[in-house]
Order: sequence, then structure tokens, then C-alpha cells
Amino acid sequence: MSNSPVRPLLGCIADDFTGATDLANMLVRGGMRTVQSIGIPTAEMAADLDADAIVIALKSRTTPAAEAVEESLAALEWLRERGCEQIFFKYCSTFDSTAAGNIGQVSEALLKKLGSDFTLACPAFPENGRTIFRGHLFVQDQLLNECGMQHHPLTPMTDANLVRVLQSQTQQKVGLLRYDSIAKGVDGVRSKIAELRADGVSMAIADALSDADLYTLGEACADLPLLTGGSGLALGLPGNFRKAGKLRDIDAAKLEPVVGGEVVLAGSASVATNGQVAAWLEANRPALRINPLELAAGRPVVEQALEFARKAGETVLIYATSSPNEVKAVQQQLGVKRAGALVEDALGQIAKGLLNAGVRRFVVAGGETSGAVVQALGVQLLKIGAQIDPGVPATVSSGAQPLALALKSGNFGGRDFFSKALKQLAGEAP
Repeated sequence: MSNSPVRPLLGCIADDFTGATDLANMLVRGGMRTVQSIGIPTAEMAADLDADAIVIALKSRTTPAAEAVEESLAALEWLRERGCEQIFFKYCSTFDSTAAGNIGQVSEALLKKLGSDFTLACPAFPENGRTIFRGHLFVQDQLLNECGMQHHPLTPMTDANLVRVLQSQTQQKVGLLRYDSIAKGVDGVRSKIAELRADGVSMAIADALSDADLYTLGEACADLPLLTGGSGLALGLPGNFRKAGKLRDIDAAKLEPVVGGEVVLAGSASVATNGQVAAWLEANRPALRINPLELAAGRPVVEQALEFARKAGETVLIYATSSPNEVKAVQQQLGVKRAGALVEDALGQIAKGLLNAGVRRFVVAGGETSGAVVQALGVQLLKIGAQIDPGVPATVSSGAQPLALALKSGNFGGRDFFSKALKQLAGEAP
């Protein structure tokens, strides 16, 4: 039997780091050996890739639309050169982007480059409470614009009607693949897609209330060159490749253990991360909060944090997490972009300092924070392991000095996520 690397079947482009990890987690659960790249891999890195699925993590969610399109097309070209049979564009399960894009613009550009005339847009993730009904996105029992996302510091979502949101970001006609068509099964979905195409629709928001709906959508769209959505839509994709005899049955989640110190870093201001920080504090575990105003004033916040971690003698939490009102107050003084950049840069510097001090296991909360941390640590490739909480797997970086990381979207994870993640990264069974 040949030991040469397997040509990847599925190529994925994600608009942020934790979103990429979320998608990779879903694919591993389906039995696909998955590697996540931080940015487009170099030629040297590509030579070592051996996976069924490759997820390229970009930082394009909040960049100018033209820049997001350019980066996404470059990622697409790289994936096509590797022979990927289907492309998946992954964005957040709360469909968040800036008011000017970039979900619609990137989807439109990818669709055109692939020479296709139709794709689905489905951010539903029922396991994490994200469902879509008649084109409206719910988070648990609340509409998107009433769940707290309307207060997001970078990408506030004030409209739950995804057809309307997506149509504002693209010149292509946007339609709706409604729940009653999905209830009719794979044939019903394919029939409705044919109707939408005949009506000139290029992108359709797809309803989904359960994992069963996502499996139906995945199977019905096996032949589409491009799919777009949250990680939930990827549930059915491994099965398509397995039915075609292209996927081997192996333990896709197996990772090698990593020995060393550990830390928790949190930059997200989401409701879930605030709860996770509170749980840590309630357990009287050592924690240090960093203040953006002190960073802006030039105080030695990074040095103080490193000294705090060194003296603690146990695992610490270093966090910038705060309430929406506190975030707004800081943003009014510093500006939205500067406030976020100060925190991300500081947590990245802290991560690098802790790496030099022997820390090898990192739990990180927040998409932007995770991006800053992996860049500061010099991580380029991640092997994806078993799930910690829905949407968040354990990962191990490649290279001579492997690191274990749990990169969490701000809104994901239970209240005890930090302690669960630390145990799993230490090699304890999930």
C-alpha cells in the first residue's frame, strides 16, 4: 500500500480562526482527517499535508469587502490546485459580518470563479441553539437581533431576516429554501433548488431546525461545487464522500499528547465567555483582568500579566472579558478598532511570553483573540482532535515543538468550558 499523502476531498475557507476550528471539528466527527491552516499554506507546508479535508482560516470577517474577496479567491485557487472536489465557505452561525459585507460578496466571487450558478447559505447549528425558520435566524428561543448579537462590538446584527441581510450584500438574486421543502427529504430539496434556479436565484437561505435537516441538505447538495454556511451544514458532507467510496474508516480525532504548562486567555465579550470567566472566578482560581485603558496609557500590562502567571504556581486565567456596557465605554474613549487591537496584541504578547516560560497548552476564548494568539505563537498548521464542547475541538500544532490549543468562538461552550478544555488538552478523556 502506498504511503503517499491522500489528495484532499473537501476544501474549506473560513472567515475567522475559531470558525475554522469549529468547522474542522464537525468534519472530524464525521470521520474526515482534517488539518487547519492559519492562512494559505506555503509550498513547504503543503508538501506535508495528508488529510481528507483542509480548512484555511482567514481573518476576513471584518476586513474591507474587496480584501476579503481577494484573500478568499487566493485560498480557493490553492485548494483547487490540490484537487479538492468541493468547496465550503464557512462563516459564523450568527451570520455576523460588517454592515457592508462580507458574506454576500465572498460567496458571489467564489460562485463565479467556480463557474457555478447556485449555492446555499445556511448558518444553522441546532446543537448550539442556532436554527432558521422561514428565513429568520433564531439563537435559542430569541431572534438574532434580540439575543445579544445586536450589541456585538464589531459585527452587531440588528436583522434576523437572513434573506434580507444577504440580499443587501450581493447583486445576485437571493431566495429561500423553506422548511416545507426540506421536510420532503432529499428529493424535495433538489426539486425546490431546480425551481429556484429557474427563477434566477443564485443564493438561497436554507431553513434548518434540526441536525436531520442539515443531513438532508448536505446529501441533496452533494454535487454543488460550492456550499456556504456555518459548521452545521457540513454534518452531511463526510457521508457523501463515504458513500462514493472515497473516505477511509479510521480514527480521525487521534492526537499525540503535549506536555508542559497551561493557561487560559479570554478576550471575547460575549455572553457565553462572560459566564465562563464568572465560573472560574467563583471557583476562586487565580485570574488577572487586563484593562484596555491601561494598555492605551502605555502601562506595563503584559509584563505584569507574565509576572502574575509566574508567581501563581497554578493555572491562571488572563482576561479582558467585560460586559457590553463596559465595552462601549472603552470604545467611546479609544474607538472600536483601537480598543480591540490593543487587547488582541496584548494577549498575543502574553501568549508568546508564556510560551517562552514553558507553557505548551493554551485555552483561548474569542475569534479575534484566537487569531492574535496563534499568530503570536507562530502556529501555521493544526491537527484537529476530539470535541470538547459543540463547535470546539482539541487541536495540536504541527512542527518540532507541538502545542495543544482549544480555540473557542466567544459564543460557544458551556459555563465550565475552561476546566473541561484544560483537562482534555492534558490528555484526560473527554
